[in-house]
Amino acid sequence: RGPWGEQRGPVAEGGPWGRAKQHLGAVGALSGRYWQCLACKLWQEGCKEEEEEEEEEPLPFPGWSFPLMGKDYLEIVSAWYCTFGKCCKTGDCRILNDIAGLEADLSGQLHGQHLAKEVVVRAVQGFLQSPRPEKALVLSFHGWSGTGKNFVARLVASHLYRDGLKSECVRVFISLFHFPYHKYVDLYKAQLKKQISETVQLCKQSLFIFDEAEKLHFSLLDAIKPFMAHYDNKGQVDYRRSIFLFLSNLGGNTINEVALDFWRAGRAREEISMEFLEQRLRLELQETAENSYARSHLLKENLIDFFVPFLPLEYHHVKLCARDAFLTRGLPYTEATLDEVAGTMVFVPEEEKLFSAQGCKSVSQRINFFLP
Repeated sequence: RGPWGEQRGPVAEGGPWGRAKQHLGAVGALSGRYWQCLACKLWQEGCKEEEEEEEEEPLPFPGWSFPLMGKDYLEIVSAWYCTFGKCCKTGDCRILNDIAGLEADLSGQLHGQHLAKEVVVRAVQGFLQSPRPEKALVLSFHGWSGTGKNFVARLVASHLYRDGLKSECVRVFISLFHFPYHKYVDLYKAQLKKQISETVQLCKQSLFIFDEAEKLHFSLLDAIKPFMAHYDNKGQVDYRRSIFLFLSNLGGNTINEVALDFWRAGRAREEISMEFLEQRLRLELQETAENSYARSHLLKENLIDFFVPFLPLEYHHVKLCARDAFLTRGLPYTEATLDEVAGTMVFVPEEEKLFSAQGCKSVSQRINFFLP
């Protein structure tokens, strides 16, 4: 019998050791013919020629035929390849949706943001678990620079897609970089709608991140409004599985005032509730006529599902960021070193010096000054 037939005893088929021996034997027995079939399955080049050769030349051993066992192992190796390579026409095969990992990383690496942790995890998890969402998920992150808005957006991308921000299903737009001139706004509108439409057609579950969203021209927000509105099911591309993240510094002062009031009243920042802060944040965005949010229809038509507040960071939060920076680079540190790094930051207001004016931004660069 062929080589596969020799391994079909009770020891090979029973128990974990038997299954492991089968896997090892299969991988070790991948001949040139198996490799050709694997390459044909993955890249589909030269398949017809090889199929014709197979018809003319029968296999020398019955045990090498795919119907016996080989095809199963070809599928195993093919699936293994797809874990690190691109093997499908759409990006959907690279989707992870690792909510547990997202929650764990937010808990361990995002400091001082109890509201953002809870809202982001619950919103994304509930959206992904919904069998038929009525519309795309739209989250708007607000707070001072350096409080973690970009960091959370990157974590969401890396836990929903194997390739993170490099995924074909993820698009990142930076206002002043991608749409710098208002005189070309009509061109930008056409390009933006085309890119979103193409991405949604490629990946049913897409992620769109708009950084510095307050600097977007309001007509750009209105141009992409149909992608975030309720689905009307009129032969259009189904965009209900898309996620939109808007990152903005708007509302930072209101968020900071609330945090300062709680501190002055002797109350912990963890007592700040989402209901209390989101209502104030929404009112500020509606009253500030200069920003794109107020002039667009996103607020008027209630297309933003959650306004996610990012609180200002205090001294001990900056120390945690410095600790993470040292650990990421594999460098030793002491509590005194962390205090020195945090001491180089600017804290406001003038009287209390409670909140870091830059958040944790530039902390990773500042640790260079304290290396031996």
